Amino acid sequence: MESDDGTNRLTREFVLALTAGIERLAVDQRPLVIAGNDRFFSAGAELGEIAALNGPSAYEFSKMGQSLMNVLDQFPAPVYAAVSGYCMGGGLDLALACHHRIASSHAVFGHRGAALGLITGWGGTQRLPRLIGKGRAQELFVAAEKVTAVHALRIGLIDAITPDPVDAAVQELQR
Repeated sequence: MESDDGTNRLTREFVLALTAGIERLAVDQRPLVIAGNDRFFSAGAELGEIAALNGPSAYEFSKMGQSLMNVLDQFPAPVYAAVSGYCMGGGLDLALACHHRIASSHAVFGHRGAALGLITGWGGTQRLPRLIGKGRAQELFVAAEKVTAVHALRIGLIDAITPDPVDAAVQELQR
């Protein structure tokens, strides 16, 4: 995935297109690797879109993001998140919905929403505690803490650190 500015923001348009694409790929039941670029796996949701939400539109926005995450979570073949650079907010939700996460050594993970007065509505509040435990998940969510790839591996957020996460994911799939 890649956006025009290179941050891979999860705009409404992008989320809907990604959801539709993944639904089409699910028919083939082949493994899937989701990656960004060297600087950004994804910077998360587009904050300008979030700021414009009211009650009903916020609910629809949440449902749209949950739909994408559920399509990934229920994908009929292995799904790998190949993470380089920043994996923040909704981007972290996206990586959490994947079955496996492989990162480069310069990857940084976080859910900075609390620093902005936000909390995810895309399933991260359920997936992260299941993966790393409730206490550590609260640190990431409530304190808006960022963690390095080394720390993410230590707490179980990612499965491996490698110089080329895409290549490593493809090699895993060929085993």
